Amino acid sequence: MHTVQLTFPLPEACVADSRVLAIGEFDGVHLGHREVIRRAVERGAELRLPAAIMTFHPHPRQVLGIDKYTQLLTPLAAKKEQLEALGVHTTYIVDFNETLMRVSPEQFVEQMLIPLRVNTVFVGFDFTFGFKGAGTSDTLCNLAGGRFAVEVVRPFELRGEKVSSTQIRNLLLSGDVQEAGLLLGRPYKLQGRVVHGDGRGRTIGFPTANIEVSEDYVIPANGVYAVVATVRGRKVGGVMNVGVKPTFDTGLLQPVLEAHLFDFSDMVYGETIEVELLGFIRHERKFGSVQELISQIRQDADQARFIIAERRSMQNL
Repeated sequence: MHTVQLTFPLPEACVADSRVLAIGEFDGVHLGHREVIRRAVERGAELRLPAAIMTFHPHPRQVLGIDKYTQLLTPLAAKKEQLEALGVHTTYIVDFNETLMRVSPEQFVEQMLIPLRVNTVFVGFDFTFGFKGAGTSDTLCNLAGGRFAVEVVRPFELRGEKVSSTQIRNLLLSGDVQEAGLLLGRPYKLQGRVVHGDGRGRTIGFPTANIEVSEDYVIPANGVYAVVATVRGRKVGGVMNVGVKPTFDTGLLQPVLEAHLFDFSDMVYGETIEVELLGFIRHERKFGSVQELISQIRQDADQARFIIAERRSMQNL
């Protein structure tokens, strides 16, 4: 997959060949996004044209100062990885800045889409563009003026409910990683670097990899989760705590991520690790003693092993 950085406005006819284009922020690249992208890729194959994606960085709502969007389901690197897996030929990453934020829908079409020589544009049903979201899919159809086709993809529903990034975000913030994974079409993933912690896990018989996330991911609710980590190319099951370790009165304000990996003893400080969250086990709480905590961790680990085994058996069906 080719990745191309774009800045408004584009020079006239900035590409040589026509293309099919899907436009959207695509945070999460969830089932609804995948439907838009799938349609674009299929149309590209039908027309023997490359299928491209236009997305925006930073996230427009980050630029607009909407607090809940300071963290993302798929920061840019994770998003590109997902798009490539879907068969996208080119991803255009448009610099979303103060200038672009103020362009009119007409300017966006004339100075962003026309220079890309788009043949067909695919957008979601709730697509908006231009200053203050003044343009809609209907506006896009009118402004196309027969120069390119516009395909509006209906909302993607699962069990009668529309799939959305907001819904997935809310599920994660409540700890429901399993339902979030269903809407994403894959387990929710976090990636980060293994850093030194306080070493307390090792002293109580449960050494942990302390993970410092690499980008501004949405961090799920404080609690204990069944996880599968990818480290040094190997998939390893484990149990991960997200929280502030109240039993030890650490005084932490921001949650830390500590993963105890089963049957894994390699020293991986400084290395990158990716964690898939498969299931919620319990909320974080303060225990009356260290022994009580140790007993609970044993139970958490057993439950995590069960969840992981169940997931693996389902994948083999």
